[in-house]
Amino acid sequence: MIAASIARQRVATAVAPQGLRRRPAAAAAAVSRPAPRLPRRRRGGVAARVAQPLERAGSPPPDEEECPLFIDRDGEFVEVMCCDYGFRTGGQSFSRHSGPTIPPSLIKLAFNTFAQEYTNVRRSFRYGEGGSEYAAIAAANPPRGPVGRALYAAGGAVVALFARIDIFLEERKIFSPLLPAGIPKESFDLRVGGLSKQCREVRARLKQLKLDNGAVWAREHAREAAGLGVETPWLVKGVYLALCVFLDKAYDNRPIQRFWFLETVARMPYFVYISCLHLAESMGWWRAGADLRIVHAAEEWNELHHLQVMESLGGDVLWWDRFLGTHAAFIYYWVLVGLFVASPSLAYNFSELIEAHAVDTYGEFVDANEELLKSLPPPLVAAEYYCGQDLYRMFDAFQTSDTPRRPKVKNMYDVFANIRDDEKEHVKTMQACQDFTVAGDLAAKEERALDEALRAQMRTTAPRQPPGGGGGGGEGGDGDGEGEGGDVRTR
Repeated sequence: MIAASIARQRVATAVAPQGLRRRPAAAAAAVSRPAPRLPRRRRGGVAARVAQPLERAGSPPPDEEECPLFIDRDGEFVEVMCCDYGFRTGGQSFSRHSGPTIPPSLIKLAFNTFAQEYTNVRRSFRYGEGGSEYAAIAAANPPRGPVGRALYAAGGAVVALFARIDIFLEERKIFSPLLPAGIPKESFDLRVGGLSKQCREVRARLKQLKLDNGAVWAREHAREAAGLGVETPWLVKGVYLALCVFLDKAYDNRPIQRFWFLETVARMPYFVYISCLHLAESMGWWRAGADLRIVHAAEEWNELHHLQVMESLGGDVLWWDRFLGTHAAFIYYWVLVGLFVASPSLAYNFSELIEAHAVDTYGEFVDANEELLKSLPPPLVAAEYYCGQDLYRMFDAFQTSDTPRRPKVKNMYDVFANIRDDEKEHVKTMQACQDFTVAGDLAAKEERALDEALRAQMRTTAPRQPPGGGGGGGEGGDGDGEGEGGDVRTR
């Protein structure tokens, strides 16, 4: 089921003639890879866009904005979103335009991150819509019932207390002066001295996106009634239900933040599977899972780009969301390590539950917000991943179909529909990994794909009969095949 894509990658190297190895098409790159800065285009009309697609034409008029230019694998222009305002925008993003870099000391990184988040936790109590970040969360997810109102009131009192303590210590110069968080340079417009016009519009539309928790549960129940539910032990099911209830309560009416949390946690299983399979190989316990590591690496790479999409939409802006997401991911990682060591099939089973829930969640989100999503341009990272050269390098490795997917990305609807379809593929791979015949299935399909590729290569290099020749002997016509035109040999 999941071997054909692996085989295609190996065959591309095995059968390609020297000097003819496949190279990514130039049209699939974001204009120029070596350039550290993406080229820009002016949003002034099609003529301006086509006439000078790769350069800047001076300073734009005040009524025009500039957006990154992206050309997809078919050579078509894709209008991408000019507004990337996540917390990790800029230096902390997973950008590939500057190339891979080696991190400094992890101890230094840990202390720097702690210092940065220490400042941000102070800001969370003192700044934000409504007076604090928690007030903004409460406005999006108001309390329900007397217990909820009591808890919200208690939480508000705690936030106000911490804010007063922080101001008190700042006035006595024990704490450094604190200012609100600045606007990322990617979203700052010098002409207006603040947030760019498109970024304001994008933020306003993103706040209109909705996700009905009841509708998501209805989809899950309908899937189970159709016989497509995931069979799992009651203990694993209980943990899964507890996680789903937590998401419903903590991220109600905040779908982008919920998706960012999910994608942060969703990467952990693949890290665990790769680590544990590597341990088993290193200790000489088990070596039949080498191909699975390729699949899991591609799945993690896929989840990383889902995460980047949510970050570009501001899913990680609030400190409280980052706190929950990073700590949940840390705990989830070690829980899965223990589960995989005890029973790999149970670990894959739990991941199948989570991925199936993600399919239902994204499916409901896409259907409920179709019109609004189609009015928004896609983030640049989504266009690069789904329409760029990475599609051929990592995307095919976790696909379960012999026919590779080639998604399109024209708007935000396409982005979330592609993410939904990616999660479906993850469900299928998790199902395959629970089948103890998966190693044999991988080997058999890889061999079939290799045979098909070799036959195709032989067809392309088959000898051709010269014009007017029927296998005769050339000028002498002696029929021995040694005259001019009589001997056509393969290279």
